Amino acid sequence: METTILAHLIHNEEYGRKILPFLKEEYFHDNNQKELFKLIESYVNKYNNFPTKEILYIDLQNLETLSETQYNEVKTLIQVLEIDDTTNLDWLVDKTEEFCQDKSVYNAIRESIKIIDSNSTMTKGAIPKLLQEALQVSFDSNIGHDFVFDAANRYDVYHTKEKRIDFNLHYLNKITGGGLPPKTLNCMIAGTGVGKSMAMCHMAAHNLMCNHNVLYITLEMAEERIAQRIDTNLLDIPVDDLLLLSKNDYIKKMEKVKETTKGKLIIKEYPTASAGSGHFRHLLTELKIKKNFVPDIIYIDYLNLCVSSRIKSGSQVNTYSYIKSIAEELRGLAVEQELPIMTATQSNRGALNSSDVGLENTSDSIGLPMTVDFMIALISTEELEDLNQIMIKQLKNRYGDPSVNKRFVVGVDRSKMRLYDVDDSYQEDILDGPVMDNTTFGSEEIERGKKSFDKSKFRGFT
Repeated sequence: METTILAHLIHNEEYGRKILPFLKEEYFHDNNQKELFKLIESYVNKYNNFPTKEILYIDLQNLETLSETQYNEVKTLIQVLEIDDTTNLDWLVDKTEEFCQDKSVYNAIRESIKIIDSNSTMTKGAIPKLLQEALQVSFDSNIGHDFVFDAANRYDVYHTKEKRIDFNLHYLNKITGGGLPPKTLNCMIAGTGVGKSMAMCHMAAHNLMCNHNVLYITLEMAEERIAQRIDTNLLDIPVDDLLLLSKNDYIKKMEKVKETTKGKLIIKEYPTASAGSGHFRHLLTELKIKKNFVPDIIYIDYLNLCVSSRIKSGSQVNTYSYIKSIAEELRGLAVEQELPIMTATQSNRGALNSSDVGLENTSDSIGLPMTVDFMIALISTEELEDLNQIMIKQLKNRYGDPSVNKRFVVGVDRSKMRLYDVDDSYQEDILDGPVMDNTTFGSEEIERGKKSFDKSKFRGFT
């Protein structure tokens, strides 16, 4: 196969331009073949054309690193390189791709053996990555979208229903167009105790029951505490009552859950400020190898407690750059793994008692909302607590118009760690209504607002 590849690189330019970007010299284990490939690759890189036999003879003569014996062997190899013009190009490209995949895996296994035998500078932790990269070798000829000539394909994309991870909350589905699409980073912002973790646990439980594989990464609470919250939600039992269940009753209820879903939920705990996108990527590799588990969505609780893989913790860098770096790395992970990531962040001190949280209330770094695809605020006030509700406000939305259904309320059952839809009558005067405060309205407008104010429809914003 190596000789066939080298022959077609010389005599078949169409084939050469298809496969040369994916070929590597380490795929050729014979030294003579490797030297010839290096000659061909060097010429193409310099002149953007493929060499003839005559050119290769001349370039071979100018090589001073070869012995006389090897020089004659490479020259003989060039002489015998001939092709059959009737060979099917698509078949040949497919076989070349298989060749590259096989050689890549072979090289990775050889390097892994060296690592095990302590004959390599790499550690054993590098073995999964070596094998993963080897298995990912493929010929991807897509180098960009041609706006004019790819119009038909683009139209098909417009009318293809995108796979999304949906919510069981009507207005969240409405504002996201049916849920979270892959390759996105999504974030919710709220103050301490409002319900960020509760909301993510609720969403994770729903995803599980919809037969999705869910990975929940926590850097704030223990794995068991997260599992307890999801247990409470799935089993429809208040937290206090859950602890009173006998082991047999608990196992029976979990068996029923097992029967109603094909999904899996993995909860992984990291110490606070000890893990970032690099650790999560390694975790995904381990889960795939050891448990055959590939998530459909990842929850990270929460972003500010992660570390950056690019910026050293404790270095002389401001929080804006550091948190933005973490967000960019997590979004890159979402794109790489082709799944949505949902995370959370704290609101700053100025929003602790505010009933109208905005992007400016993001703690540590305004660079975070610049990076995410979708961002909502969870708002709680005394009035909303009395009604067992939380207000959700759109702050950024790449899936739809953030000015439509800008605010809405959902019910909350904290004893069961659950969110639920409320009657539409509770949404009146909230969905797209303006927010009044002393900075944007004069005293006359405020007085008029008080006179026309319907207290029965008050939902906590001023």
